[in-house]
Amino acid sequence: MVTGPILLVIFVVAIALLLLAIIKFKMNAFLALMGVSIFTGVLVNMPLNEVAGAIATGFGNTMKGVGIVIGLGIILGQILAESRAINAIAAGMLKKVGAARANLALTISGWLISIPVFQDAAFVIFMPLVRQIRKATKKPLVSLVASLGVGTIAAHALVIPTPGPVAVAGNMNLNIGSFLFYSIIVSLPATLLGGVTYAKYLEKKALEKGADEYPMESGTADGHVEMDTTKLPSMGLSLFTLLFPLSLILVGSVAALLLPEGSAAKPYFAFFGDKNIALFIGVIVAILLLRKYFTKSTEDVIKEATISAGLIFLITGAGGSFGTVINGSGIGKYLVDSLSVFNISLITLGFILSQVLRSAQGSTTVALVTTSSILGPMVVGSGVSPVLVGLAICAGGIGMSLPNDSGFWVLSNYSGLNVKDTIKAWTVGGTIVGVASFILILILSLIPGLPGLY
Repeated sequence: MVTGPILLVIFVVAIALLLLAIIKFKMNAFLALMGVSIFTGVLVNMPLNEVAGAIATGFGNTMKGVGIVIGLGIILGQILAESRAINAIAAGMLKKVGAARANLALTISGWLISIPVFQDAAFVIFMPLVRQIRKATKKPLVSLVASLGVGTIAAHALVIPTPGPVAVAGNMNLNIGSFLFYSIIVSLPATLLGGVTYAKYLEKKALEKGADEYPMESGTADGHVEMDTTKLPSMGLSLFTLLFPLSLILVGSVAALLLPEGSAAKPYFAFFGDKNIALFIGVIVAILLLRKYFTKSTEDVIKEATISAGLIFLITGAGGSFGTVINGSGIGKYLVDSLSVFNISLITLGFILSQVLRSAQGSTTVALVTTSSILGPMVVGSGVSPVLVGLAICAGGIGMSLPNDSGFWVLSNYSGLNVKDTIKAWTVGGTIVGVASFILILILSLIPGLPGLY
């Protein structure tokens, strides 16, 4: 097989071909990843049977670790959307903090809802609320959109059970509970920085210009936001349903750390805190509590979720195939060895590589799956916390959303912002959150003795 510096050339060519296929030729990400995986294996002169074996092994190992979680997470998100529990959370959050703190309400609501619901879908569902808030408060549209957009992308990239973070945890063999715990610690402060502080800055700049350039929908502006609350579940019930499976995972992980070996209770906590079991129980609880709010049958709700899950499964598995080929060919080891000359840590490398892939081809999920597939095997025995490397990879997938990202156009089209303001609200806002998350990760790496990191 090929060895030496030519491996880096092949790696660069492989990434370039992946980007070209997705961006220029609009090829489906699954097909692009599969094609580039085969091409890379052949180019490094791997035996053909090993190329085929690596692709199958990578796909299977990735899906073994994350397939159930992704499927159950998508079903849970569909249940919350169909029952309008996400609307109840947004309405309740706004009522508690008040219209004057609408940016805070939108940021937190967007962050919460995008834990199980895909970022694009969460943004589209919330936009009517944004318009109602704007009528009532006269806040600039760009500021409100920034709050909502930043909240949704931060959780989408950092918090399980969305596919990207789940794939990172699986590819890097992370303890899900520890990963979830630290992802919350990292993402919430960073999200508030982008969704509240930066959004307030955008609001100030927009008000300095005078009149908002975007037409205001007709309606009164008395500081009161009218919400359609007919047949909505309560905010408490909605939040409980959303957070219940995550709480099981966290409790299970904490118990595993605190209970002594041989404790009779430890196996029970480990069972119910297992990511697959916890999410399955969470889905069952969600159905039992929220099905009376469905407008269609439970079977139809689940069918809709599984249809949308198919492509996510394929992309996630193909990302694992590509990573397996990269590592099986020796490219991954040579890449890390070469970068070690420049004293770049795996944490920094994870953030940079994920950020480059995210900005170059647009998809957060593809960036996270690909980067974690490449770096996962390298973390073993390195002495670096795999949890922090995984979090850095996720942080790299948040910012630098450019017009090659479908999410960029979803936000622009559904909000009505022009491209310039979309860049301000979405691209810059998301990048602030990603960089802030990375800085927090670096700070955690300097604190000795933190539990669950190794």
